Amino acid sequence: MAFMKRKPTSPKQGPAQAAQVAQSQPAGSGQTDDAGDWDDTLLNTGTALLAPAWARLSVTLAAAALFVSTLTVHLALSQQWLFAILCMAVALLLSRLQGRVLTVSLVALSVFMSMRYLYWRVTQTLDFTTPLDRVFGYLLLAAEGYAVLMLLCSYFQTLWPLHRRPVPLPADTSAWPTVDVFIPTYNEPLEVVRQSVLAATLLDWPADKLRVYLLDDGRRPEFHQFCEQAGVEYLTRPDNKHAKAGNLNAALAKTHGEFVAVFDCDHVTTRSFLQICMGWFLKDPKMAMVQTPHVFYSPDPFERNLETFRKVPNEGDLFYGVLQNGNDLWNAAFFCGSCAVLRRSALEEVGGVATESVTEDALTALKMSMKGYNTAYLAIPQAAGLATESLGRHVGQRIRWARGMAEIFRQFNPLLIKGLSLPQRLCYLSAMMHFFFGLPRLVFLITPMAYLFFGAHVFHASALMVLAYAVPHLVISSIGASRIQGRFRHSFWSEVYETVLAWYVVVPALQAVFFPGSKGFNVTSKGGVIRKSFLDWAMARPYIGLLIINLTGFVVGIVGLIRSPGWPEAMSIVFNLVWVIYNVMNLSAAAGVATESRQLRLTPRVQIKLPAAVRLANGRHIDCQTSDYSQGGLGLVLPDDAPLPQRGERILVSVFRDDYEGKFPAEVQVVRGRNVGVSFPALTIDQERDLMRVTFSRADSWIASWGRYRPDRPLRSLLEVLGVGLRGLKDLFRFVLLGGSERLNRVAQTAASKMGSKQS
Repeated sequence: MAFMKRKPTSPKQGPAQAAQVAQSQPAGSGQTDDAGDWDDTLLNTGTALLAPAWARLSVTLAAAALFVSTLTVHLALSQQWLFAILCMAVALLLSRLQGRVLTVSLVALSVFMSMRYLYWRVTQTLDFTTPLDRVFGYLLLAAEGYAVLMLLCSYFQTLWPLHRRPVPLPADTSAWPTVDVFIPTYNEPLEVVRQSVLAATLLDWPADKLRVYLLDDGRRPEFHQFCEQAGVEYLTRPDNKHAKAGNLNAALAKTHGEFVAVFDCDHVTTRSFLQICMGWFLKDPKMAMVQTPHVFYSPDPFERNLETFRKVPNEGDLFYGVLQNGNDLWNAAFFCGSCAVLRRSALEEVGGVATESVTEDALTALKMSMKGYNTAYLAIPQAAGLATESLGRHVGQRIRWARGMAEIFRQFNPLLIKGLSLPQRLCYLSAMMHFFFGLPRLVFLITPMAYLFFGAHVFHASALMVLAYAVPHLVISSIGASRIQGRFRHSFWSEVYETVLAWYVVVPALQAVFFPGSKGFNVTSKGGVIRKSFLDWAMARPYIGLLIINLTGFVVGIVGLIRSPGWPEAMSIVFNLVWVIYNVMNLSAAAGVATESRQLRLTPRVQIKLPAAVRLANGRHIDCQTSDYSQGGLGLVLPDDAPLPQRGERILVSVFRDDYEGKFPAEVQVVRGRNVGVSFPALTIDQERDLMRVTFSRADSWIASWGRYRPDRPLRSLLEVLGVGLRGLKDLFRFVLLGGSERLNRVAQTAASKMGSKQS
């Protein structure tokens, strides 16, 4: 297989921090990623047997003929069920065995069953008799075709991830290139931006070869003053044309470093970032971009409102944990707008950061690939940022992404443009097509009602025959996805994410393709507090409407069963009822996401255990350890025999990292048992930098927590999603009742007020 030839380069002994990070990173992104000796022997034997071209061609033709003949054979109902059960048993067996060849075998079985299902759907189930049948039937077929297409693209991207390793830099630092660090900002508060800037000044790179620039499109005097205090460059421009892309391009015209590192203004880099990334540029003159993962140290709305933070992989983990490694195999790693390094000469050759789309990052990488440059991905977390804190802002960000990728699809269709290899075309096509998921998801949510409400037959086949073909397709594809993605995506959770976003992304994506026009760029706000739990009615309204429709359909279906229909009709009703229950589960979970949980912390805390010491006001010295840290505070755990400081007491805190000691004047804010929370009300710039050095900027800050989820178990994940769905229903009814009670109180108060006025 051609895709097996490109292998990651293992680093030799390099700088201490970079080597430490490379050694401590996870070995792979799949559950069964490492091939054993048996696997290697089998691969080598197969390669030797198929060395002649005629042998490879013969085997390929024979396999294709067998695949097609088996795919298209029609079986009776009992035979199809027997075949389906056999295939699912084989899939379960393969999922429990280790080895890459077995992973490939499982994926091949999944592709076969999905294609067999789709072939059966097209050839055996479309004999519609009424216009209503045709409308809903072809809509469902199109949605299923999209799902199978995305499944095939996903397998192509992720079946054999590259897992690139860092390349060591020369021992002579005079050979290291010059780097400009760009931190663009527009309307974000200084409290969010300052730690990103200070962390960038701590990068382990020769001082004469590193310059940090804050690019302020807000043109704010206090930011300029902060830059002078922090010793970094402040750049601005007279307008905000092309938003972030224009901001970066304006900075390119005023700077001269050989390479450009870009960080969003809420992303805090570790000190080892450049040492991890830059080796590939020196090794490969055609390397244009090296991307690292986006990691967030605060929960996004899904994680906070569903209480899954650090328990269930979030929405972005699949992309950075699996897909980017797969893209990298095909030289199609994407630029993601932050936590990346770009070669200035390559960037200038493609005209700077792309301005034709609001997703300027992905388009910039696409243009570089069209010019023959290489891109790379290093799955080593080297920076972390703030997640969006509300569902409305989160959805707004995804709307921008959907519109931007649709714009790229329209103007730079990867199947038509020049300069890309076939694998690169497929990787980019998959990324662009992903954001059209809204329409198929809505079709899946409403299709059962076509039968329950109107008696429309979207399948021209019995319910048992539909299940005989659909169940193995769904079960084996779920097993295959769990095998490859299980560390960074748990089964069934993607349906929750897509259900929440579907209503909002479908119109912008389709509009960008069929009705293009100029759209404003929306900055995703970060930071902030939510002082009281509430149901975001504006965001939840579409889910509530769809939930009511599905619940009504469920009632209609139950009534239909009570009327004792014939066996075929009863089975059709049961089939659609099960479908409705699954929809209700996802829609209820979506309502749960829209129930915003209270968030009082302006700066999230990160769990960490480090040696520390406290010097009390009376001079007493206490050795202790940290429990967590944030931008402006620190949690400490004191020994059982140590005296406790008083709230409001001024103390001196020391935090140790390796051989370095940071000393910080602090004020005690909280004392709970042996846990003490302190704040840093009056740190100098140098002390803030020291605090950053021992906390956020540590080389291994994010590796210990990234991707450290429990292995995926599809049945357990299904039960978890069912649980959050039930909780979402409970919260929905609670807020409905609460809202009704509040309205009654307001009516009563108004009536009482009017009565009092009349009496006066």
